[in-house]
Amino acid sequence: MMRRILVADDDRLSRLLTQNLFERLGFEVVVVGGGRAAVDAAVSQDFDAIIMDCQMPDLDGFQATAAIREHQGASRQPSTPIIGLSVRAMEGDADLAIAKGMDAYMTKPVSERKVSAALAQVWTEGGSERPLRP
Repeated sequence: MMRRILVADDDRLSRLLTQNLFERLGFEVVVVGGGRAAVDAAVSQDFDAIIMDCQMPDLDGFQATAAIREHQGASRQPSTPIIGLSVRAMEGDADLAIAKGMDAYMTKPVSERKVSAALAQVWTEGGSERPLRP
């Protein structure tokens, strides 16, 4: 069964690049353009991971993550790994993303190396071994 990834990013070019990378790696990719759409998709569909832009105008990635985590807790659904994504590379950004409920953090532009490292981090923690490839 093919692994499903949700990509939430308000920047069209970034969405296309991220989608293209994940599809080349063999994942099924669902792409949305904002935080509200990410929450809607995450609570109505199953994903193996969510790539969440941290800075979006309608609902930022931290707010969207909080809403997704709240829904998962209330409905007793397993926690979907959420990987924060940002153009910022400031010291402390990764810690902030983790503190806000994300499981990992990477900076743009995405690359196969960054994606592999982030997926390895979220898919091997907590004893849930999952292959990096679909």
